[in-house]
Amino acid sequence: MAQAQYPFNQRRLRAGEAIRELTADIRLSARQFIQPLFVEEGIEEPRNVEGLNGVRVDTLETVLITIEQDLKSGVSKFLIFPVPLHRSAEQFDFSFAVRVFETIRTKFGNKVWLAADLCLCSYTTHGHCGILNTEGTKLLNDPTVGVLSNYALELVKAGSDCIAPSDMMDGRIAAIRSKLDEYGFDDRAIMSYAAKFSSQFYGPFRDACHSSPGQAALKDRKTYQISPLNGKDAIASALRDEQEGADILMVKPAALYTDVIAALHLQTNRPLAAYHVSGEYAAIELLAEKGLLNREAAHLEVWTSLVRSGANMIISYAARNATAWINEMKY
Repeated sequence: MAQAQYPFNQRRLRAGEAIRELTADIRLSARQFIQPLFVEEGIEEPRNVEGLNGVRVDTLETVLITIEQDLKSGVSKFLIFPVPLHRSAEQFDFSFAVRVFETIRTKFGNKVWLAADLCLCSYTTHGHCGILNTEGTKLLNDPTVGVLSNYALELVKAGSDCIAPSDMMDGRIAAIRSKLDEYGFDDRAIMSYAAKFSSQFYGPFRDACHSSPGQAALKDRKTYQISPLNGKDAIASALRDEQEGADILMVKPAALYTDVIAALHLQTNRPLAAYHVSGEYAAIELLAEKGLLNREAAHLEVWTSLVRSGANMIISYAARNATAWINEMKY
């Protein structure tokens, strides 16, 4: 006698929070998160960043207090953005950045994992991510790479665990890897901004780092950052960085480019980092202020989408809230 065939009722697995929790195929962990920190030279007290609620630009003294508080909230991994006082067209002083890493490392030792954002946009008078030609119409790739590789060496000597190049120059991963290995720092990781798009969603960050371009004939970063219209370029750039020695590949922005994360996830065994950038963060915060969504639930939903698309780690301005929010998450 033939058995009756019963159509599967998918709603049985949604019937209550306990079964939704048991059957969830995405698991968030606070251990996946990296908190960005801004440290500025020449300011006497921390300053707030427009659009980035809960985020401030610290002084060298107050960043130690910020990290102390973040450790108590469950965050121990940080992406550091030093913001120097003095700028130049091509002669750069990295001593403040060195002091930032030395100070943090001396205070916290191995309690913290420190990644160093590596770029020249906060150092240049024009706000671009490298050295321009005399006319200011073109970013010079090779001279910039040379400066960046030397900068990377200074930062690992000062205590950085990881170098995170965000400049998008060709060949910079190979140059940095070679420089670090030459001086015995083969144990320091490189987290490449491998698929970094020329995006409209960096506004609050540029306020934090004083890094807006436009003070030269070259008005934007479209000649070296990836076009949102060219996903294949993003994949090619990331796979190139993998071949040059990148240990972690980053997609930035993240929430708008989950398709790129998913595509990379299928083509590489390297860990993937998703940077939920300042404009994406600010959009949630603004909607929450207007009462149009639940702040915590919205951030959790975005984080879930990033992990679902294939991200292993998330750089978020709300990382310091991850432990509390994940523990209280409703399934």
